[in-house]
Amino acid sequence: MTQRGTASGKPLAAPDGAASPAATTDAAATPPVTAPTAANEARPRPTIVRQFELTEKVHAYDPKADTGLIDAAYIVAMKAHGNQRRDNGDPYITHPIAVADILAGYRLDTASIVTGLLHDTIEDTSVKLKDIEARFGAQIAGLVDGVTKLTRLELQSDRTKQAENFRKLVLAISRDIRVLLVKLADRLHNMRTLHFVQNQDRRQRIARETMDIYAPLAERIGMDAIKTELQTLSFAELEPEAFGTIQARLNFLRGQGADVIDEVRAELARICGDAGVKTIEVGGREKSPLSIWEKMKRRNVGFEQLSDLMAFRVVVETKSDCYAALGAVHSAYPVIAGRFKDYISTPKPNGYQSLHTGVTLREPRNQKIEIQIRTPDMNDVAENGVASHWLYKTHDAKIDGGDSKQFRWVTDLLEILENSLAPDEFLENTKLELYGEQVFCFTPKGQLIPLPRGATSIDFAYAVHSQVGDTCVGTKINGRLMPLRTELQNGDQIEIMTARGGTPSPHWVRICVTGKARARIRRFVHQEQREQFRDVGRAELTKAFRQAGVDGSEKALEPHLVALKHATLEELYIAVGNGNQAARDVVVTAYPELRQVARSQRVVPGLIGRNPRGTRPDHSMPVTGLVPGMAFTFAGCCHPVPGDEIVGIVATGKGVTIHGRDCQTLAGFNATPERFIDVEWNYEVLLKPSATGKILAHTARVSVVTDNDQGALAMVTNAIAKQDGSITNLKIVNRQSDFMETLVDVEVRDIAHLAKVLAGLRGANGIQSVERAKG
Repeated sequence: MTQRGTASGKPLAAPDGAASPAATTDAAATPPVTAPTAANEARPRPTIVRQFELTEKVHAYDPKADTGLIDAAYIVAMKAHGNQRRDNGDPYITHPIAVADILAGYRLDTASIVTGLLHDTIEDTSVKLKDIEARFGAQIAGLVDGVTKLTRLELQSDRTKQAENFRKLVLAISRDIRVLLVKLADRLHNMRTLHFVQNQDRRQRIARETMDIYAPLAERIGMDAIKTELQTLSFAELEPEAFGTIQARLNFLRGQGADVIDEVRAELARICGDAGVKTIEVGGREKSPLSIWEKMKRRNVGFEQLSDLMAFRVVVETKSDCYAALGAVHSAYPVIAGRFKDYISTPKPNGYQSLHTGVTLREPRNQKIEIQIRTPDMNDVAENGVASHWLYKTHDAKIDGGDSKQFRWVTDLLEILENSLAPDEFLENTKLELYGEQVFCFTPKGQLIPLPRGATSIDFAYAVHSQVGDTCVGTKINGRLMPLRTELQNGDQIEIMTARGGTPSPHWVRICVTGKARARIRRFVHQEQREQFRDVGRAELTKAFRQAGVDGSEKALEPHLVALKHATLEELYIAVGNGNQAARDVVVTAYPELRQVARSQRVVPGLIGRNPRGTRPDHSMPVTGLVPGMAFTFAGCCHPVPGDEIVGIVATGKGVTIHGRDCQTLAGFNATPERFIDVEWNYEVLLKPSATGKILAHTARVSVVTDNDQGALAMVTNAIAKQDGSITNLKIVNRQSDFMETLVDVEVRDIAHLAKVLAGLRGANGIQSVERAKG
């Protein structure tokens, strides 16, 4: 539900109410923010924007706007919210009017302004969606419905609620990007009034949600002024001490450095003029408190050690002038290595274009500064993002419209939504998609693919197409074969090698950084697990019914699904396969008369070697490095036990097979290195006693050569029993007149226990040799 604070804080428009936000707010400038304190409540409250003032503001930039529709929405919102109050006692109507005013400051269309006025009516008042549609049309009704937070859902936790609301927001954005614009204006005003919320936990939750979700979304559509203000307001709430300290230092430096900024601005204008470049604007600003704080943490330095706290923006007439001005600046000042970025030839995904460079001022200042060089059009995009080239003036606003390229990230979010299995997972994957400094890589045909820093070829493959990612088996980076886990760098050319029938490897989740790739891989792993559990469950039920001598056909099972609490037979098979439903319970549910004669089955506690799924009744994982819940087995060729070095091999349809690292079978997988997974023993699970007090047991195979005498096998079994070993299988593989060779499967706790068993066998009479079997 919308945060109820007061209508405090001025709109983003310039003081005269008609200028673009760009006239007063720099793309990375920091709005004046006061850390939340009780004293904030004493600040004077601004007068509410009156009806005629709002319509005049819209009419000033759009003479064809339907101001009558805005007047009608103003009246409907005023009547609907009636006597509702915000946290500080102000009329609630101040909030939707402030939201509409923010949108008007960005010169948005009539439908957006009307949506801003009505965005809380469905959620908080008796007004129905059908009433809005009847009065304002289907388009505005759809926008209002998309913005409305559906908090009536009964969800389990605040995080689940947050994830579910964000899922709905992404769906709404995919239909019309204006939903996001109204939502950002709504959140911006709520953050400006957050200090009026009395509950500290609630303030922290709202600030964290803003920092994690809404600020990155604002950046994605290029509205950096909103992004920076949201981040600054959130930072002030989440880290009040750090914010206060940095703000105080900035205030001190601001008083000392006012002359420096004016001098550098004049100097930059003169340098460009001497080079024949006409400057339209030269502006100076200081870095935002959050960017300073993050830089301090990243470099592990104090405030005093930061030298590049100022940035300057040079606006010139043409693109060629941008590069000419860059050359003039580089000729005039020493350049800071590694600080040049050309976003003109390679724009950011949100359309941002500019040249960035870092230089050091000449003596006596010797101060490092950042300089951004761009044209007026580039500056407009940098300031206002999507609002700078408004979609709705000429054509439909759907994502697949003429300007849809800049909204590819929305399509990626929709794919994440489709592949994520739960709201929490969707939220996690989406954050991965929204965050991260970017690198720009190319396909062999020259297509530009932007990725977060730290991305691998797997992320690149899924960014090209989900099917390419699913069938990826190798990669060439700049023409050289490289491991899939190799981190990509700016300008790399990537060629993805695919194979028919190729499938994602579960361990890819650990080396991917994009939410799209992780969501797709997890979905594949989940589907594969379901298929494996279903097949295993069907086999176990067939065996259980056959042993009971009764009909276990699907026709016989279907009438009992309700009693077993499953909707379909497939769900029943999966429950049996993953251990959540005992096969014997299914038999006695279908045939109650068998309950009286049911015999308790012999159970060997914790015997992983006998369980094809490699799981315990409590579903704990004896190995680490696998996706949670992933089906796995221990190889029958080498029988690894805790203490052995192990490795996992992905087998389509069988999950992961755990081998010892010295297993000879591994040589057969050298041609497919992508199937290898690094795994280790989870000793915290292995050493934890079960409900019966016994430690998890593993099967090791031992080859024993004994004299072919009467009682030879008895000596073998006695020697193993004396070392607390348990024989699970025994087979004579070679028998001659004077000796015989026997393979014995022995349950042991770990490799130390196995060593004791082997030592006990070697010390027994009549035993010629003992060794661990290989294969």
